[in-house]
Amino acid sequence: MYLPESIANFALNAIGDRVRAMTGSKSNLDDFMTPKGDRGLFGPESIIWRVHANFTAMMVGGLSSLIVQSLHSRALSAVWDHSDFRNKLKERLGRTAFFVAATTYGSEAMAMDAIRRVNAIHANICGVDLLGQPYVANEPDLIRWVHLAEASSFLSAYQHLSKAPLSELECDQYIREMAQIGHLLGAIDLPLTWQSTKDELAGYISELKFDDRAKEILRIVESYPADLFDKPFMHLTLKAAFDVMPSWILQLIEKKTSCVFEAQATKLALNLGSEPLQWMLDQRGVCAVAIERVNKGATYA
Repeated sequence: MYLPESIANFALNAIGDRVRAMTGSKSNLDDFMTPKGDRGLFGPESIIWRVHANFTAMMVGGLSSLIVQSLHSRALSAVWDHSDFRNKLKERLGRTAFFVAATTYGSEAMAMDAIRRVNAIHANICGVDLLGQPYVANEPDLIRWVHLAEASSFLSAYQHLSKAPLSELECDQYIREMAQIGHLLGAIDLPLTWQSTKDELAGYISELKFDDRAKEILRIVESYPADLFDKPFMHLTLKAAFDVMPSWILQLIEKKTSCVFEAQATKLALNLGSEPLQWMLDQRGVCAVAIERVNKGATYA
């Protein structure tokens, strides 16, 4: 092995370790390598593959989504009462990241298995929230809320951070592709355009509350566990998570909107800091592995 190649491999491995440390990811890329030629639910030319390959946008969108989702009392109760995520935030985000990766880049069988597992877990979660309202985790309206918050957070983060934001038509295509997963998880009547998604999300405002539990979620997210080396990057990631939230959400959680200069400075610093991470993932990340899987099927057909 030539010295430049050795250095590159060392850098790729070191950066990979940092990504796993920040995200809590424990996924095995070998699972995404087979079967050859399997395009999964969407395929490499889809918009969902493009958006979800942007590591920083997914981190920003994931944290933003978690905060937004917590504002729905019954949705939060379903998680609060039936998991220990408050003490294992990184592990929960790691599981969520795996689900997103499996349904985006996995084979069709892998994606459907991941969806079936989540549906089976949801079927056994029920209770009563702090307001005395009953909840069932697989209730279509709760799944719909979680989906809208997640899809809008991911897309908002991508549009804010990407050097090549999507066109309006591409945004609508992303929403339609995400809706396929949402419907398989049990949501109904999901919007199929970017504008209608934002409108539908805002339609929940009368059901949202920034109560003590939601405030605790915000505190936990703001104290995201990170190694000392990763803290500056995570600080910028959290700042950007607020920057991509709708203004009415910021008002609800008592956060000020960043001025344009501050938001742009955060964006620039975050994009610069994420260059090595994105370089590594473009070489060895789950999207790269999935593309190789699809292309091998074409090569040996």
